[in-house]
Amino acid sequence: MGNDLALYSSFIKEIKELIYRRQYEAMKKVNTELIQLYWEIGEEIDRQQREQGWGKSVIEILSKELQKEFPGAKGFSTTNLWRMRSFYLEYSQKLNLPPLVGEIQKSILPPLVTEIGWSHNCVIIEKCKDPIQRKFYVKMTKRYGWTKDVLINNIENKAFEKYLMNQTNFDETVPEKYRLQAKLAVKDDYTFDFIEMGTEHSEAELETGVINNIRAFLTEMGGYYCFVGNQFHLDVANDDYYIDLLLFHRRLHSLIAVEFKIGEFKPEYTGKMQFYLTALDETVKLPEENPSIGIIICKSKNRTTVEYALKTSNAPIGVATYSYYENLPEDLKSLLPSPDEIEGIINRMSE
Repeated sequence: MGNDLALYSSFIKEIKELIYRRQYEAMKKVNTELIQLYWEIGEEIDRQQREQGWGKSVIEILSKELQKEFPGAKGFSTTNLWRMRSFYLEYSQKLNLPPLVGEIQKSILPPLVTEIGWSHNCVIIEKCKDPIQRKFYVKMTKRYGWTKDVLINNIENKAFEKYLMNQTNFDETVPEKYRLQAKLAVKDDYTFDFIEMGTEHSEAELETGVINNIRAFLTEMGGYYCFVGNQFHLDVANDDYYIDLLLFHRRLHSLIAVEFKIGEFKPEYTGKMQFYLTALDETVKLPEENPSIGIIICKSKNRTTVEYALKTSNAPIGVATYSYYENLPEDLKSLLPSPDEIEGIINRMSE
């Protein structure tokens, strides 16, 4: 039996892969049909309420009758029926669709939303009001297979704004297969309001404040980070070098070197960080890990200076600032791309 199993192992593996592939395709088809159904139910509820002047009570009656007719089926609660109506209204309005019915209406359902689960669609509709922002989260959910909880966490951590505004050279230095995840791992500005420091403070005080509040710091970094060490020692040609903070990113499978600067960003910081990353890759990184990434966190930065400095570096580096406020400053909001530029960025994201 053992010899037979070895003989047929390749054949058995192919059949297993075929089954998994077909199961996945079947699940996708079921999901598409389910969302198509919810779209049509939402459309019909909206149409009847407008034409008949019905109020909220019709939803409650409809819910009870559907659950009675289809006792084993889920999804026909009053709350979910309201979500179906909102789902139809939100996407039909944003796309400026005419009030079509029947088979013609079916073809207008935005195809992208059928590629993620219903619960994910509900989260995106309820938490994101901008259509381009919605498209971003739909695409990211599809690409990375985000669970509902991960999706909520990314929305609350402003992954959309982070992706648009952060300054990195990852497009040129990080392999495409995990480039998007790398860009999401670096914010443009970090809020350190969990550290009690005066306006005037040293880099050592800033680092100490971070270490003393490491859990809050890792949360602010955005998740998936693990603490490795502070003042991490590197021995290069018998000389001693120390990285302010060394982290590990579980999704990227990369070491993350973090350097703190209490003043404005200077171009020479990228050269020093590149040196650290090379040393990490040569002496610390494990064979199965991806190349190390650097994050330089400064009190302030000139975006043009950062852009020029990153162009000359062949190591993956991001430059961010830190502050003591929670909301995005008005002067940074003005740096967001225009709506047309944002639309182009999202459309260029890999499907």
